[in-house]
This record gives sequence, C-alpha cells and structure tokens, in this order.
Amino acid sequence: MNFAERAKELVSKMTLEERMAQLCNKAPAIERLGVPSYDWWNEALHGVARAGTATVFPQAIAMASSFNDDLLEQVGDVISDEARAKYNVYKKFGGTEIYQGLTECAPNINIFRDPRWGRGQETFGEDPYLTGRMGAAYVRGMQGNGKSKYRKVDTTLKHFAVHSGPEGKRHGFNAVVSEKDLRETYLYAFKYCIDHADAASVMGAYNAVNGEPATGGKHLVEDILYGEWGFQGYMVSDAGSVKDIHEGHKFTKNEVESAAFALNAGCHLNIGTSYRELPQAYAMGLVSEETITKACEKLFETRFRLGMFDEDCEYNNISYDCVECDAHRALNRQMARESIVLLKNDGILPLKTPKTIAVIGPNADRVSLLLGNYNGIPSRYATILRGIQEATDARVLYSAGVFPSTTSQMSDIYREAVVTAERADVVILCVGLNPSMEGEEGIDAPNSANCGDRADIELPKRQQELIRRVVAVGKPTVLVNVSGSCVNLCEADRLCNAVVQLFYAGAEGGRALADVLLGKVSPSGRLPVTFYRSTDDLPPFEDYSMENRTYKFFKGDPLYAFGHGLTYSNIIETPLDENTVEVFNEGPYDTAYSVLKYEYIPHKSLCGFKKIFVRAGERITVRFD
Repeated sequence: MNFAERAKELVSKMTLEERMAQLCNKAPAIERLGVPSYDWWNEALHGVARAGTATVFPQAIAMASSFNDDLLEQVGDVISDEARAKYNVYKKFGGTEIYQGLTECAPNINIFRDPRWGRGQETFGEDPYLTGRMGAAYVRGMQGNGKSKYRKVDTTLKHFAVHSGPEGKRHGFNAVVSEKDLRETYLYAFKYCIDHADAASVMGAYNAVNGEPATGGKHLVEDILYGEWGFQGYMVSDAGSVKDIHEGHKFTKNEVESAAFALNAGCHLNIGTSYRELPQAYAMGLVSEETITKACEKLFETRFRLGMFDEDCEYNNISYDCVECDAHRALNRQMARESIVLLKNDGILPLKTPKTIAVIGPNADRVSLLLGNYNGIPSRYATILRGIQEATDARVLYSAGVFPSTTSQMSDIYREAVVTAERADVVILCVGLNPSMEGEEGIDAPNSANCGDRADIELPKRQQELIRRVVAVGKPTVLVNVSGSCVNLCEADRLCNAVVQLFYAGAEGGRALADVLLGKVSPSGRLPVTFYRSTDDLPPFEDYSMENRTYKFFKGDPLYAFGHGLTYSNIIETPLDENTVEVFNEGPYDTAYSVLKYEYIPHKSLCGFKKIFVRAGERITVRFD
C-alpha cells in the first residue's frame, strides 16, 4: 500500500473522537493502534531551534545575501540531518514533545516590504523571485530533494499570506491589497516553492486579507491554494490563529465556529487548542465526519511519508553525532562568509597588517547578535571581537563604547572608546541593532516599544554620537553594522573609510567577518533589501500597497540599492546577448561573485542570478535560461 492507503486504513480504526484529537499539534498516543504521541510544532528557521545544541547558521536574511541557492540547499540538508538526529533519540522516550519532531515551521517566505517590520530578519528579503528561489532551495535541502520515498523532514511555508506587520496588531489586522500586488508580490514565492520544491505544508497567517481571515479565507485558501494551484499538501494554523478568527477579526461568534470555519476551509492541523472544540462543532452540525476524517488521513499520510512507523526508513540511521560536527561548522562558516556585504571601501580593506586594531562598539562582543531569533544554542561560537582576536597576531584593543542602557553610576560612556581608538592603527567600529530591538510580538524584542517592530530606521542616538567621536580621532575606520534589517547609514557612509553589513551571522559569524576583513576571502554578499536614507522615504507602515516600496517601485534615491555589494577585486560584466554575459576579473583577488539578471516590466525586476567563483585575470561566460 502507498502512504495514503496506509493512512486511510489506520484512521478507519480510530473513533471519531480519536480522529478529532489528532488535529491539534499535541497529538495524543493511541496505544491500542500503536500510535505514539507526537507534537507537530518544531522550528528550524536557520538551524534546529529551541531544542538545545545545534549548528546555528546565519539568520535567513543573511543567507539571502549570499545569492547562492545551491549553498542554501546544502544548509537545508545539514539542518534536516540534525533535526532527524534529535528526533531519532527523542522518539525512544515513547513520543516527542514540542521542538523535537520532524515537521518544521520554516521557511518564512513573506516579503520584507517595510524595514520597520521586526520579523523581516526571518525572510529572504524584499524580492519575490529571490525569495522563491532561496525558499525552494531550502525546502529541497530540508525535505531530502526526492532522494528517497520518505521525506527527511517536512517544511512549512509561512505565513500564508500578505503578512509583514504591524506586529502589535497582527491578531486582528486586515491587510488590504490589490489583486495585482497579491499575485505578483505576496503570493509569488509560495507558488514557486510549491511548484519547484513540493513543499509539504503551508501555515496560515494571523492577519486577515481583504476582510477574510488568512487561516481559512475562501479566496486565499479554497480558491487559490487548493483550487488554482492544486496544492496536495496540508495546511496548519499559526499558533493561536484559529482563535483570532473570532477574538481578533470578529469573523465568527466563538471558538466553536472558528474551529469549524478553519477546518472546513482546509486547515488540517491546529497549532493551539481551538480544535478541541471540534466535538461541539460536530454536535452542532458545523463540521462533518467526512471533513474530520479527511483531515486526519492527510496528517497520517504525512507521518507515514516521514517514515515514523517504518523501521527501514534510511533516515532512522542519522546519528546524533552529526549535531554541530566539524563538517557542519565548516559549511556554516562558508555561508557566513558569503553572507557578508561590503557596502563601501576606499581601499582600506582588506586590512594591511596593522600592528594594533581597536574593536569598538556595543555589538563587538555580544553572542545574541550571532543568533537572531528562532535559534538553537551553539556550543562553540565567535563574536566579532573573538573572531578578530583568533585571526590575527596584531594587538587587539577593545571598548564597548556604549550600552543599550546606562545608569547614573556609569562614567562618561564615550571616553574609553576615544582612548582606545587613539592607541590603534585602525578601528573596527561595531554598531547597529540587536534581536532585543527587532523581532516577533510577544516573543522577541523586549527593548522594542512597538511589539518587535521599529518606529524608524535610525541607529540609536548614543551609537550615532559614538561614531562621530571615534571618527574624530582621525584613525582609519571600518564600520560594521549588525542588524536584521535596513538601518540609515548615511552618516557612517560619509564619515567612515569602509562600511560592512553583517546581518545576524550565526555561530561562525565572528570568524567569517575576520576572514573578510583580513583578506582571507573576498566579500561576495549582496543586499536582499533596499537601504533607504530616511524613514521619510517610507509609505505608512500599515499600507500594504507596493506603491513606492522596495527597489521595484521606490521612486527615491536609496543609499545602497537592492543587490548592491562590493568585492575586493574589479569585476567587469559584458553582455554577449540577451541571456549571456561575460564576467572578467581584472583585479588582483580571486572572488566569489553573484551575477544578477533583471528585466523591466516596466519596472526593474530580478529574474535570474548565479553565484560563480572567478579567479584574478579569469573570464567566465554565464548563461541564463
């Protein structure tokens, strides 16, 4: 029998009450049928998350900067190995608990339409095509890319759909969009990942779209996802999003009606507790036995496809020894290197054997800046300061300069930074944001006054003053901005000799940055988002129209454009025909390099990219399909 037939046979032996109980994420055991308990909720955004030690890769927005979907597919393969390894040992306890399973709530392929959204760091940026390509690569790597009749893990595309803030209003927010923006921008990557990577699952968003709750909306779920696209996977709610249908959106009267509404629309699994009301909904005639049974069959087909009931599933042999092993850490460092974006360089980089390096700033030695959010715990890691200390024989001086908060007991917070800069040949000035300032409502960003979002794109005022005072010392200065999103770097661009963007870079981030600063590798990252000059450049945050948003539609002059990123060499692209370009490295450095292809429809739109490695003096011909 195939997986669907096996699921149908098993479910037929369950009572109706047992079937309904299986539709919540905490699915209980059915001992008489040999079904162990299973919690469907697991996280793997950029590594196995919230389940202890794991290889923590760069945050998703950082990996998007690599413009290297082949490398990202390898990352997905490694992460799913670690997820399998953990599942293999935890299932021996008789069942799995939250964050121990094979059904991963990742990737987040929402469009990062506005830099004030705190969760934008979880996405692959502002471009639908880039998001689709990177998302599909991640899904293929995670799920096993069809190499076996079993799936290694399930991925869940989230959040379906039109979801990118405001965080504080998300449980009742109604995103109003035109059909054009819906199709071209907000849904494109979802369809791409389903068509090109056979994504197992889709997660409904908290918000409503044009008046319909996203978790069960007729137009989104019934008409488009299942109707037009013919999606064959399963749909899950976000945590508590079924409850939002009546509490936040007032679309139904109570939780019983909300549970029936979501299940009838095709939301098979409830992450939360709302589906505990299904017995009452069934008794009231709001949901049929057939609908309940089909949902249960779909979920057990998935569990069979994951090999949960088969001893001969080859993924059962993945050992726990792979977790944070040397090979995984090496891949992590490679991805971190390719994620670093050089925004400005007057020739100061790579550093030319300085005798004394001053590493200054609040982001120089903070572990949280490596991790972003939805992260695991690395047992070995390197902050920026530690990475530089490990990589050079030069004397390395350090000053935090300023802190997120001050107390009356502190002395002048800038003097030590100035004194440290005075004693150095070159300054590495580490500023920016941190995950306590941007993240998810109710979970991350305790230092945000906007439920994880930002009111503006400015650096904290104390950091702005720190930059001015350190630069005034007169030493060559490299500014490293650490953030998960766009920050106004106009003053830094004007004052500093070089500017580097380090998105939350993972456990190997400090070592990878040292590799770039000291010239062991040439930088090759490109921005997956626009870096604007001012908050005034942005439309109202709650406006979901794409008018004047992202590089496609922005009418102003950005400081750093989408796709911007320098190398240490001089790369010349010469078009040979509409789909072919010659890449010539006329500079002195070997370097990785991303070739981007755009079309104009009539606005500029990314339609292709390829990551290559080109040696000094080498010419490579790159052809796009």
